[in-house]
Amino acid sequence: QVQLVESGGGLVQPGGSLRLSCAASGSIFRIRTMGWYRQAPGKQRELVTNITTSGNSNYADSVKGRVTISRDNAKNTVYLQMNSLKPEDTAVYYCNALITTLQGILSESTYWGQGTQVTVSS
Repeated sequence: QVQLVESGGGLVQPGGSLRLSCAASGSIFRIRTMGWYRQAPGKQRELVTNITTSGNSNYADSVKGRVTISRDNAKNTVYLQMNSLKPEDTAVYYCNALITTLQGILSESTYWGQGTQVTVSS
């Protein structure tokens, strides 16, 4: 079994910052891409950013210049540093990872965290 556990969400004023963390645990053989998605009320889940094992990253246009993704491969952890937050950043943020597990055989699947609420409001 694999678990992704997020932390770091909360309430922040416009212009403020938050840092989200997501740690993967379980029978992990390898983690490829890790990323963050978000879902605002009444909207579809959308990609915020992702990062490969080697550190190559992609960002949604709406967050470019304001957020930075990073990962610690030794800790199976991905981070999301969000600065200059706007009310439209309010959403549930989900961690996502493409993980290969070893339980007799190798098996690769996409895993999701439970989500963490980020609210940007004065």
